[in-house]
Amino acid sequence: MGKINMQKVVIGGLIAGVVLNVVDGLLFGAVLKTQMAAAMQALGKPPMTSAQMPWFIFLDFVAGIGLVWLYAAMRPRYGAGPGTAVKAGVAGWFFAGLLPTLFMWPMHLMPDNIAILTTVVALVEWPIACVVGAKFYLEGAGAGMGAGAGMGARM
Repeated sequence: MGKINMQKVVIGGLIAGVVLNVVDGLLFGAVLKTQMAAAMQALGKPPMTSAQMPWFIFLDFVAGIGLVWLYAAMRPRYGAGPGTAVKAGVAGWFFAGLLPTLFMWPMHLMPDNIAILTTVVALVEWPIACVVGAKFYLEGAGAGMGAGAGMGARM
């Protein structure tokens, strides 16, 4: 069992973070923009502003790094490849997406349709982001993106 290559975790995680940011930008910045503003108003809060965006962007990159780290930790047990990356993405979604939503559900902080839609989108988004980020993860100090570094060979 090799050590986790943290440099590659960060590189793959930042790439996974790009995927998360694109999906979240479309979901919250376009598809749910009006509904989120109404939900915030119902809570007595102002709508989200562009000044808050850097925080959400940063957190998506942190989540991406966490997903690729989880993939790297699971590789020795489940093997390298996209199947393990999907498992890591679903595990990340379960603990960081589904459970927090279920904890908040009885408090009705968000309308049910927003809670359900964002949770379902994340169920697809997180595994995809993990698969994309895991393509850039290799173990070992000398591991690079050269020959044999693809998903099927050593991911």
